[in-house]
Amino acid sequence: MYNNTSTSEAMQIKLDNEFPPEPSFDPAYRRAPSRGFRLNLEQTKLALRNALRYLPEELHEQAAPEFLEELRTYGRIYAYRWRPQGRIHGRPIDEYEGKCIEGKAMQVQIDNNLDTDVALYPYELVTYGETGRVCQNWLQYRLIMKYLQELTEDTTLVVMSGHPLGLFPSRPESPRVIITNSLMIGRYDNQKDWEIAEELGVANYGQMTAGGWMYIGPQGIVHGTFNTLLNAGRSKLGIPAEDDLAGVLFVSSGLGGMSGAQPKAAEIANAVGIVAEVDYSRIQTRLDQGWVGHASSDLAEVFRIAKEHIDSKTPVSIAYHGNIVDLLQYAVDNNIEIPLLSDQTSCHAVYDGGYCPQGLTFEERTRLLKNDRDQFVEKVDATLRKHYELIKELVQRGTYFFDYGNAFMASVFSAGLTEIAIDGDERNGFIWPSYVEDIMGPELFDYGYGPFRWVCLSGDHEDLRKTDQAAMDCIDPTRRHQDRDNYNWIRDAEKNALVVGTQARILYQDAQGRMDIALRFNELVRNGEIGPVMLGRDHHDVSGTDSPFRETSNIKDGSNIMADMATQCFAGNAARGMSLVALHNGGGTGIGNSINGGFGMVLDGSERVDEVIKSSLLWDVMCGVARRSWARNEHSIETATDFNHDYSGKGQITLPYTVNDDLIDSLVD
Repeated sequence: MYNNTSTSEAMQIKLDNEFPPEPSFDPAYRRAPSRGFRLNLEQTKLALRNALRYLPEELHEQAAPEFLEELRTYGRIYAYRWRPQGRIHGRPIDEYEGKCIEGKAMQVQIDNNLDTDVALYPYELVTYGETGRVCQNWLQYRLIMKYLQELTEDTTLVVMSGHPLGLFPSRPESPRVIITNSLMIGRYDNQKDWEIAEELGVANYGQMTAGGWMYIGPQGIVHGTFNTLLNAGRSKLGIPAEDDLAGVLFVSSGLGGMSGAQPKAAEIANAVGIVAEVDYSRIQTRLDQGWVGHASSDLAEVFRIAKEHIDSKTPVSIAYHGNIVDLLQYAVDNNIEIPLLSDQTSCHAVYDGGYCPQGLTFEERTRLLKNDRDQFVEKVDATLRKHYELIKELVQRGTYFFDYGNAFMASVFSAGLTEIAIDGDERNGFIWPSYVEDIMGPELFDYGYGPFRWVCLSGDHEDLRKTDQAAMDCIDPTRRHQDRDNYNWIRDAEKNALVVGTQARILYQDAQGRMDIALRFNELVRNGEIGPVMLGRDHHDVSGTDSPFRETSNIKDGSNIMADMATQCFAGNAARGMSLVALHNGGGTGIGNSINGGFGMVLDGSERVDEVIKSSLLWDVMCGVARRSWARNEHSIETATDFNHDYSGKGQITLPYTVNDDLIDSLVD
C-alpha cells in the first residue's frame, strides 16, 4: 500500500520540500481581476486536494490555508508563494540548465511568455487575451521547468492543461513536448462547466500561443493586423493594390496583449488609427513602447488630431482612454466618417472582465466583477446591445465593419440580439463578416500564407538582424502582391522596432516560403553564423485552427463546425517530428467555439532537422489548404492544383468537382 513517503521516494523529479518566503508584488504590474468563486463545499475541498498533491505532506498544513484564501479571493489557486522572486524573462539559451537543446529552448519560451514586459497579468501567469495562460499555477511552472531541465532526446514531456504528466521514453525523432489544454468532453464543453473545471485545477485556458509557449509579444499580431487593414482598404475602399492606407481612418478598441498591435499596425500601413481602451495602464504600456503616438480622454481632441492627419495623409495612432461605445456614440452624433471599423476586446471572456460595461471606469468594472456578478453580466449585455446599434448605424452610413474574430458578434447574439445572426441562427453566420471570412481567408489563408515566426534563442539582436536579411533573400516580391507586402514588412521590421520580450520575428509566408526560410536559418546555425532558432507560428493560421467564428469562417461546405483539421494537423506534426506540438480548446473565440493547434521546432543546424523542416512545414500548411480546397475555395483549389503538379508521384490532394448551381436549384426547388 502506497503512502506519501513511498510516493516521494518513487520520484526523482519533484518540487523541493521547502516552504518559500512570503511573496512580494510590484504595484507597477497589472493584476488579474477576481474570476469569481463558484464551488460548493465538496468542490472546494477537491480543489484544495488537487493543488496540495504537488507538495510533500510536510508543507500541506502551511500551504492549505493560503490556497483556500486565494481560491475564495481570486476564484483560482495561483500558489503565489512558489513564483520565483524577481523578474522572469526569456534569457539567452546558454543561461538555462538542460540535457538537450530542446529542453533549454522551451524554458526560454515559457519565461518569455511570463516576462513582465510581455505578459498581461504576470503574477497570474496570464500572457494575453485576459485569460490565456502558460499553465494554471506556479507549482506547475516550477515542476515543468524541472522536467525540462531533465528532458533528453530520448524522452518526451507530456503536459495536460498545465499539469506536467511526466517524462516518457521516446526517440530523437519524436516531439520533445506534447501539450493539450481544456479538451473537454462534448457534454461539458461549455463556459459554465469549464469555469468549474478551472477552479478545480483541472482545466487551463491556453488561448493559443500562451498555452503553446510560442507567444512573442504583440508583434505576433501586428503583421496580421497590417495585412488585414491593407487588404480591407484594397477590397472594400477601392484602394489600388500598390497603395497603402494614407488618409484612411481606422477605429477599434483594446490595447491588451493581442489588441495592442492595432495602433502599430495602422501606422505601418500609413493609416490614421484610433483605439479605445478603458485600462490606462495598458495605454501607458503602449506609449512607453512607442506603439501608440498619442493618448487622450477628450473625444474632441482625439478626432481633431485624427482629422489633421487624415487631411495631410500622414500616419498617426491615438489611444482614447474611455469606452468604445462612448467613442462610437460621439462619431454618430457628430457625423464623423469612419471608413474601417472593428473591435478587439476580449469578448471570448466577455463576462470575465474582457469587456467593460459603458458607464463604468476600469476600477469600477473590476470591483463589480468581483462583488456582483449578476449585475455585471446585465451591464455587459446592455452595453453589447448598444455597441451593436451604433455599429449598425455607422454601417448604414458607409462604414465597413469587420469582426476581428474575438467573439464580439457571438457575444451580441448571446446578449439577446439574435438579429445579428443570419436568419436568427448563429450556425448560419452573422450579418457582418469575420475578417477571416472576408479578408484573411480568401486573400491569405487560401493560398497558404499565415503567421510564421521565429525566436533567436541566443538573445542576440544581431542574430535577429541576420535572420531578417536571410528571410528577405528568400522572398520574390514580384510573384504575388502578398509576397510584395511580406517583403516590405520584413525589409522594414528593424526600423519599425517590433520586438517586445526576446529577440523574435513574425512574417506571413506560404508553404514554400516557410520551408525555404527555415532551411536557410538551419544552414546559418550549422555554419555557426547564428545561434539556435525556435520556429513556430500562431495557431491562428491556414490549418492550425477550426473555429466557425474565425479561422474557418470562409469554409462554406458545412464543415466549419468540425474540428478534424486542427486535430489532424496536430497529429501530423507530431508524427513528423516537431519539437513541440500543442492542441487547445477555446482559442480567441471562447470555450466550445474553437479547437486549435500549434507547434515549436528547434533548429540546431543538423541534417535531421533539415528533413523535419521539409516534411513538417509542408504538411502544416497544405493540410489546411487541402481542407479549404475541398470546401471549393477558389484560391485554395489553385494552390492545391499547383501542389499536385509540383509533387506528382510523391503526393496528391483530393480536388473537388464543381456543380452547376442551376441544376441543383431546379432539382431542389
